[in-house]
Amino acid sequence: MIIDTSNTLSITEVNQNFSRAIHKADQKGQIIIYKRNRPKYMLINLEKEPVIEMTDDEKIDFVAARILKRFKPAFMELAK
Repeated sequence: MIIDTSNTLSITEVNQNFSRAIHKADQKGQIIIYKRNRPKYMLINLEKEPVIEMTDDEKIDFVAARILKRFKPAFMELAK
């Protein structure tokens, strides 16, 4: 994922002034929200960015993380 640094806000800034975050998302189409200096969330203006584009590797990582989270107890049992 390519991140334009002009489209970023910290989670603290968003918490303190959510209307600013919305205004920025309206202007830019989307903003990336950082938590602990790492990209964590994305605020998307669905009128400008109706589809979230991901590379194939990002899709695989997303699905793998969801499967691991859902079946963690089973994987832990199998690891014994």
